[in-house]
Amino acid sequence: MKMLSVYLKIWEALSMDKQELITAFTNIYQSKPSAEYFSPGRINLIGEHTDYNGGHVFPCAISLGIWGAVAKRTDRKVRLYSGNFTDLGVVEADLDSLEYSKKDSWANYVKGMIKFLQEAGHVLSSGLDIYINGNIPNGSGLSSSAALEMLIGSIVNDQFNLGIERLDLIKLGVKTENEFIGVNSGIMDQFAVGMGQKDHALLLDTNTLEYEVAPIDLKDHVIIIMNTNKRRELADSKYNERRAECEKALSELQTELDISSLGELDANTFDEYSYLIEDGNRLKRARHAVLENERTLRAKKLLQEGKLAEFGRLVNASHVSLEHDYEVTGKELDTLVHTAWQQDGVLGARMTGAGFGGCAIAIVASAQVPEFEKQVAAKYTTEIGYAPSFYEAKISDGTKVI
Repeated sequence: MKMLSVYLKIWEALSMDKQELITAFTNIYQSKPSAEYFSPGRINLIGEHTDYNGGHVFPCAISLGIWGAVAKRTDRKVRLYSGNFTDLGVVEADLDSLEYSKKDSWANYVKGMIKFLQEAGHVLSSGLDIYINGNIPNGSGLSSSAALEMLIGSIVNDQFNLGIERLDLIKLGVKTENEFIGVNSGIMDQFAVGMGQKDHALLLDTNTLEYEVAPIDLKDHVIIIMNTNKRRELADSKYNERRAECEKALSELQTELDISSLGELDANTFDEYSYLIEDGNRLKRARHAVLENERTLRAKKLLQEGKLAEFGRLVNASHVSLEHDYEVTGKELDTLVHTAWQQDGVLGARMTGAGFGGCAIAIVASAQVPEFEKQVAAKYTTEIGYAPSFYEAKISDGTKVI
């Protein structure tokens, strides 16, 4: 277990404590912050690309995340600094003129969130100085953007005593992603980040927003995040294309079915009416959405019953569907997952997030983790030409004041 203890120490070193956050803020702004916050990343255990198709998802918040510190100003300026993007320096904006600018990079998520908060009728009486730093690998598919959106929403809500319900902040985060950044994502990421509970996953019906909190008991297994270290840019990927394909397939099914989303269909009904879908690719995309939704519902039940082996097989089946029907994996993710399947002590493995790079997860027996990492890393490095990274996914609470 020596290797495991070493990487856990490295993991802990990546985190920030409150004093480090205060010191970093003070060094940038020459004054102390008034409050500190943490917003987690997320993984999705199963239920991928179902959120915008009206299906179920099964995510949880994780201990990787973004820390933030804030102080109010006396003017209308918003000053932003990220310890992850130091080359950009302090990015300045005005509360009364928050527009998207490509050169502002990560700060656009902040500007979009504040812009939509104000448009929703919430009054910010002054500007803010904000410092952030995080340990979510950039572009990894662990929802750094949703973590940032929920962090900013919580900061503004708290600092100005706006009294906004958490679900409303979540919806504004989705609006920021869709309308300000230009990514047609669903609600899963912001919901998991905002509503997460330690040691629990959330079974969310994305059609109704009803959800159940499910305890995660993997016995002597842990969830290992496997990072391809291939950056994934949603706005530049085929993510929007996949959504459009599903929407077209839905419209074809609606010529004979009274449904508002693919998530309303069971496998048998889809099979009977699949002839209505006139394109082979659209047929595969819709089939994934329907069957993945059913897998997600079964997965939650199997976990409750302690049937870990069966749960692991559903996790594997999810990746197969994402690889062959939805076609969002790619060589890097497939190499990690296929290699993980071959290792001792692995219950299941699949990509997590939007795909096209980013991360996969594996459910691994604790005692096998060092050998698992060694074997997967060796195969991946040989096939891809550079090494992956590994982290244990400790399940965390949602966005909160530190």
